[in-house]
Amino acid sequence: MKISFPISLVAAIASLALLQCKKQTTPDPLALQTPTVYSDAYYANLRAYKASPHQICYGWFSEYSQTYSYGQHFMGVPDSVDIISLWGGIPTDKKDDTIASYNPTAYTEMRFVQKTKGTKMLAVAIVQMQTFPWAQLDSAGIIQFAQYFLNQVNAYDLDGFDCDYEPNGDYLTGANFTIFVKYLGQFLGPLSSNPSKLLVIDYYNTLPPAATEPYVNYFVNQAYTQGVTTSSATFLQSRYASVAAYCPTSKFIVTENLGDWWATGGAPFTEANGNTLDQFGNQLESLQGMERWQPTQGKKAGWGAFYFERDYNLTPPYKYMRTCLEEANPPVQ
Repeated sequence: MKISFPISLVAAIASLALLQCKKQTTPDPLALQTPTVYSDAYYANLRAYKASPHQICYGWFSEYSQTYSYGQHFMGVPDSVDIISLWGGIPTDKKDDTIASYNPTAYTEMRFVQKTKGTKMLAVAIVQMQTFPWAQLDSAGIIQFAQYFLNQVNAYDLDGFDCDYEPNGDYLTGANFTIFVKYLGQFLGPLSSNPSKLLVIDYYNTLPPAATEPYVNYFVNQAYTQGVTTSSATFLQSRYASVAAYCPTSKFIVTENLGDWWATGGAPFTEANGNTLDQFGNQLESLQGMERWQPTQGKKAGWGAFYFERDYNLTPPYKYMRTCLEEANPPVQ
């Protein structure tokens, strides 16, 4: 944030500095924001929590950089976030890499958050074959395309792949998308040879084929509040109802576009019982509404947000994400 001062005040400050004739050392702003590093026992407990049954927090993170704001650093992300989809690309410490982006600071931080904090890091892409002309438009080409992303997961030691299913008249839709998912499902996901690696499908309005369900860990619905100014449990229930025939509630995640709604934590939200207030008596907003909401058929897998890093810009940092995390999974007293 740029702050402007009156010219007279600037001049007065400059004169005072000259009168003092003493060199001042300006502290490094980044050093002032260095996050707390906890004990080995803390991190062991954190990893155990993430491996335990609980409502997970899923987020697309994109603005990681080497700036002074920890809102743009992996180390600034709340510890309890379970899964990060690498919307800003895969960082690397190798200058000659042709796939990942050279960003040694982000790479080092990502590895610490992944290995020490137990946060899963996923490669992600909008999977439309029309954007990849080298892939032949047949079953062999679909497998080639899937292998391209599988190679990223393996080469960069990531925890899985997030298939952003938003077909736009391209070849990879319907039955062809099922071929794509089934191939990946041999190596990622619950039926694979390595079930610790996640296979996720996120989607907006076009529903993933039912045949993909056995192969994926989660269906992440972009239940974004856009084009309207409010959200509700009724709306979320309708989003689940569209896939309820084949998607168990334990695989269903709802997400808000916090990039658009970061200043308020979402749009005004109405719960199933008509409640519109949060625990503090304030207007309940859609991010927390999504965290609170459960399908009538059973407990959902979790909740999350797109561009969730923009929530860092509030006081305290990650104001709405932290409120939801604490309410979804209260700390043991």
